[in-house]
Amino acid sequence: MKKYISITLSVVVLILASCTGDFEELNTNPNRPVSVGAQFLLPQALQTTIDNYWGNKTRNQRLNFDHAMSWVGYISRNIYENEGDNYNVQPSVNISNWEVFYTDGLINFQKIVEIAGPDGDKYNPNYMGIGIGMKAWIFSMLTDVWGAIPYSEATRGTDAEAIFSPAYDSQETVYAGIIADLEEANSLLDASGPSVSGDILFNGNVVMWKKFFNSLRFRLLNRQAHIVAGSGAIMQAMLDDPATYPMMESNDEMAALTYGSRPTNNPWHDILILQGRTDWNMSSTLVDKMSEMGDTRLSVFATPGEFAEGEILGTPNGLPGSVGSNYLGYSAIINPDNFAQETSSVILMSYTELLFLKAEAALEGDITGDPQMYFDQAVQASFDQYDTTMPTGFVASLGPVSKENIITQKWVALFGQGIEAWTELRRTGFPVLPAADPRALFQNDGVLPTRLVYPSTEYSLNGANVEAGAALNGGPDDMKTTLWWVE
Repeated sequence: MKKYISITLSVVVLILASCTGDFEELNTNPNRPVSVGAQFLLPQALQTTIDNYWGNKTRNQRLNFDHAMSWVGYISRNIYENEGDNYNVQPSVNISNWEVFYTDGLINFQKIVEIAGPDGDKYNPNYMGIGIGMKAWIFSMLTDVWGAIPYSEATRGTDAEAIFSPAYDSQETVYAGIIADLEEANSLLDASGPSVSGDILFNGNVVMWKKFFNSLRFRLLNRQAHIVAGSGAIMQAMLDDPATYPMMESNDEMAALTYGSRPTNNPWHDILILQGRTDWNMSSTLVDKMSEMGDTRLSVFATPGEFAEGEILGTPNGLPGSVGSNYLGYSAIINPDNFAQETSSVILMSYTELLFLKAEAALEGDITGDPQMYFDQAVQASFDQYDTTMPTGFVASLGPVSKENIITQKWVALFGQGIEAWTELRRTGFPVLPAADPRALFQNDGVLPTRLVYPSTEYSLNGANVEAGAALNGGPDDMKTTLWWVE
């Protein structure tokens, strides 16, 4: 009897041993991969981040569309003025933008860098370069909106020594870091290197990625040139070596995402067409200025109200809904044909902007060249960008090149890019905005927001570090503390 029991147990042990050898393979679900390739992460990271940058489809989460676009006088509200137009910011705006840019953007681009890195699943320096460069783009927005932010310890939650409560870095430190990151991205990107798929921005064109990141680096260097010695020398070195540092050379080379059909449709199409929202009119700030200049781009940006008999009219910012609603149907709206179609493009950075940056840098003596020439080219490029004929004598009517003229024309050309226009307005003080309408009721003591307050989630989850970060900004955590690059 003992003999049979021994044999039976031996057979069972052998069977179990043979089964457990394949157990892991048998229990691997092919439909739930444990790792994802960079080519699958890239389109999702790009789509989510750019959607959020341009205008989230969800109400009370849209920083660019509801808030920055109003603060710089592009659009205004005819109802629900407390959703940005009167300088009020709902807490959900701070929370959602912080979370989307960090979680959906930075973490995914960091994952791409790791997967494509030397120790990753499949080494590909071009994916690495894209991931590093896009992280720099996101960090630049975050620091321009909040000031001090988690940078050097951000996206390190999966490290061997994980950091779940990242420290904050000063805005000056962040700028130095992302300018260096963009240099690294440029050195990694190689048109003769491995191919890139899943690229919904440049369709795998590595040279275009280099041009975008170098142009972005030029933007950041220009922004800090008045306070960081040597910035102008770096800009000049980039211009002197276009083979190493190629930048945008035409409107065809702007960084712009062209959208597709639902669910990857343009966010403004979703808001204005599918949701049928009519809460916004064109601001009288932009309309009056462009009308005064005889600027034909106005009809590209705006469509007359249905009761305005073909005239493009604006609505003052900050009006209470009881007053603003009287403008509905009379004040102009954003031109849906150009900005609210399913496939309407979203601009991350344009060739026009780069020319304005060169004009300012030349005027300030940071680079060589004729500022008037760059200014003339920039204005012409903006009209060309929208296939619009510039009126005869238009540039001459603007007067000689000056800092105010450069930034004011740049403000017009940046229409749609509210966050960038808000950053330049805070940095330079231009354009000079008109006095508030006497019927307007602004919050924040009538002060144009200088930054956003840190989200409440940071105080509950990363309290000590966010308080130290607020101190780095040199003032209270409110919307009046000025940021590092203010001139």
